[in-house]
Amino acid sequence: MAVKLGVPSKGRLMEQTFDWFAARDVRLTRTGAAREYAAEVEGVAGLELVLLSASEIPRELAAGRVHLGVTGSDLVREELADWSAQVVELALMGFGHADLIVAVPKAWVDVETLDDLDAVASRFRAAHGFRLRIATKYHRLVREYLRAHGVADYQLVDSQGATEGTVKNLTAEAIADITSTGETLRANHLKILADAPVHRSQATVFASRRADWNGKGPVLRAVLTKLDMAVPPELSQML
Repeated sequence: MAVKLGVPSKGRLMEQTFDWFAARDVRLTRTGAAREYAAEVEGVAGLELVLLSASEIPRELAAGRVHLGVTGSDLVREELADWSAQVVELALMGFGHADLIVAVPKAWVDVETLDDLDAVASRFRAAHGFRLRIATKYHRLVREYLRAHGVADYQLVDSQGATEGTVKNLTAEAIADITSTGETLRANHLKILADAPVHRSQATVFASRRADWNGKGPVLRAVLTKLDMAVPPELSQML
């Protein structure tokens, strides 16, 4: 009756996740060869560690194939429509901080806010015959954000990497991307709009509403005791 915990399989995010749990007397260890995804847990009987890419974890939570998962809050909100109906946010972990922002060329001296961007977008379409392009991989979050701020005359173009370079390469006029220091934006002569970010992301522990929790209450309670948490009402009714 194991409770499956999905965590990032490599890199700094995996290391920080391991450290975060270790500080709470739950030892997560990757075992086997470098290319093997075997792992083990000490400190909570019945907790099974599953190593996945951070981008896979929202999908696995939504499908109920893992009970608990660690990933960026931005990925959950982007990948899962109506995310709060599919997962429960259990704990903010205090690392993996990054902001999803909208940025435009520094040369646009008259564009500092979303209102300015909206005005420029209308003029852009009239001048060029197509909508102003914003490069991003966060289509859901950016679309909802721009809609909420009344920006309409734009189109999103998909960018799965090197998004900051799309303006220089003339494949977009603006971007929406994750940043932690802003250095890459500055190197590409981009500036962040003054409005609040689209989303402030950090590593977060989530619980699946879709997983089979039948008989797994003791293990979940043991995990949450380590995290100094009670079982949230959203899960208690499923145990």
